[in-house]
Amino acid sequence: MFESAEIGHKLSKSDYRDAIPALRAALLEAQVNLFEKHKTPVIVLVSGQDGAGKGETINVLYEWMDPRFLSTLAFSQPSDEERERPPMWRYWRSLPAKGRVGIFAGSWYSDPIRERIEGSISVKELDARAQQINRFEEMLVNEGALVLKFWFHLTKDGQKQRLKALSDDPRTAWRVTQWNWDRLKTYDQLQKVAGHLLRVTNTAAAPWVVVEGTDDRYRSMTVGQVLLKAMQNKLAEVELARSPTAPIVRVDLDGRNVLSELDLTLALADKPYKDELAQWQGRLSELVRDERFKGRSLVCAFEGADAAGKGGAIRRIAAALDARQYQVTPVAAPTEEERAQPHLWRFWRHLPRHGQVAIFDRTWYGRVLVERVEGFCSEADWLRAYGEINDFEHEMIESGVIVVKFWLQISQAEQLKRFKEREQIEFKRFKITQEDWRNREKWNDYQQAICDMVERTSTGEAPWTLVEANDKNYARVKILRTLCLSLEAALNHKPETKSAPVLQADKPADQKSKKSKSEVKTKSKSK
Repeated sequence: MFESAEIGHKLSKSDYRDAIPALRAALLEAQVNLFEKHKTPVIVLVSGQDGAGKGETINVLYEWMDPRFLSTLAFSQPSDEERERPPMWRYWRSLPAKGRVGIFAGSWYSDPIRERIEGSISVKELDARAQQINRFEEMLVNEGALVLKFWFHLTKDGQKQRLKALSDDPRTAWRVTQWNWDRLKTYDQLQKVAGHLLRVTNTAAAPWVVVEGTDDRYRSMTVGQVLLKAMQNKLAEVELARSPTAPIVRVDLDGRNVLSELDLTLALADKPYKDELAQWQGRLSELVRDERFKGRSLVCAFEGADAAGKGGAIRRIAAALDARQYQVTPVAAPTEEERAQPHLWRFWRHLPRHGQVAIFDRTWYGRVLVERVEGFCSEADWLRAYGEINDFEHEMIESGVIVVKFWLQISQAEQLKRFKEREQIEFKRFKITQEDWRNREKWNDYQQAICDMVERTSTGEAPWTLVEANDKNYARVKILRTLCLSLEAALNHKPETKSAPVLQADKPADQKSKKSKSEVKTKSKSK
C-alpha cells in the first residue's frame, strides 16, 4: 500500500514555481463554481504519520483557495460532551454543506487505528469498524458528496529525520513534543494497522491517495492536483439515467399484513385509564431518575397516520419527566440548511447526552414514507435508506442509547372523524391542513410503505411497536407501558425484551369484558 510513497519523489523549485499560478487559478475557479451551484460538498480527510506535512498542506490549501468557502475541523480526544453520544456524532455535526470544502484533520479513522494499536479492539472488531466506515462514506457519496482521503507517508528513518529537522528549527520547534517522539516507537504497529485499514476501506466510492511526505513541494503539488481534478470531474459530471431498480411491491394475496392484523377495536375505559396512566407515568419518572440511567440516554421515535394521536401520547410522556431532562423535536419539511446536508444529519445533531431523553415527533423514517410516496426522493434514495437507518440506530444502541420506536395506526373512518372534529374545534384547527386531506387519497400507498418500513427496519435491537390507536386511552397507556418495560430491560441488561402484554381493554359496548380492572389479558397474534 505504501510502496509508491517510498520512492523518494521530489519536485524542483523551478517546476513548482512554474506550475503554481495555473493550479491556484484553476482551484479557485472550481471552488467558486461548486459554491455558486451548490452542487456538492467536498470532504477532504488529511491523515498520516507525525511530521509528514499534514498541517503544512492544510496551510497551503488555505493559501491557494478561497478561505470563505473552506473550513478545517480538527479532531483529537473526544470531549465530555462527545463521549456522551455515539462516536460518529462529532463528525456528522461537522460535515460541510453543499458547495463548501471541509478539511478534516483527524477523522473517523483515528480512533479505530489508535484502539487497535493499544490492543483495546481485535482485528475482527477493526474490520467491523471498517465496514461501518465504508457504509458511512458510501452514504455520503450517494448523497452527492465528494470524499477525498489523503494518507501522508514517511519511512521510519524519514519520520525520525523530519522530526529532528522540525525540532532544530526555532520557527517549528514548538510543533515537536515528547509525545511525538514517543509515537515514533509505535511506527511499525501504525504501519501494520493503518496498512490493513487503508486496504479494506479503499473503495470505489472513496479511494485513498497515499502521498509521500518527504518533499514539501511534491506533497503540496500532488494534493492540489488531485483535489483540482476531483472537483473538475464532479462539476463536469453528467447525470446518466440509471437503470430503474425494480420497485418493491408486496403482494398480499389474502389481503393481510402487519397493519390489517391489528385489532383497532381495543379500548380502555376512563376509570382504568386514569389508574394505568398514573401507574406508568410514575414508573417512567422513577426509571429516568434511576442512577443507572445517568450513563444512558433515551430516544423515543414517533410515527403514525395523520391524526393518530402522536402529540397526545408525547404530552403524557413529557408529563412524567423533568422539563430539564427532555427535548421534543418536531420534524417537518427540511430547511435550506438541512437540505444542504445528508438526510440523517438533522437527526444526528439532536441526539441526547447521557441522562437525557429525546422525543422525535416524526423521524428519520420520513425518507421511506412521505418522501417515497410523494416522490420527493428517487427510488434509489429510499431503497438505500433502509440500510442507512439501520446503521444509524445500531450506532446509537452501541453507544448506550435506548431506542424505542412507535407506529400509531388508526382506521380510515376514525381518521375522517378526527379530521372533521379538528375543523370544528377552534383551538385544533391549526392541526388540519389541505395536505392532510390530500394524503388520505394515498392511503393505500402509505400502508404499503409502512409495511415495508416495519419489515426492513424492525430489528432485534430496535423493534417497532405497533400501537392500536383508534382509542386514545388504550394507545397512550400501551405506549407508556412499552416505554417502561424497554427501559427496565435495558437498565437491567436483559438480553431480550418480551413483548408488552396487551392491556385489559374495553371492546365496543356489546362486547365489553367482565374481567376486573386488575386482570391483564395476554393476547398474541401471528402476523
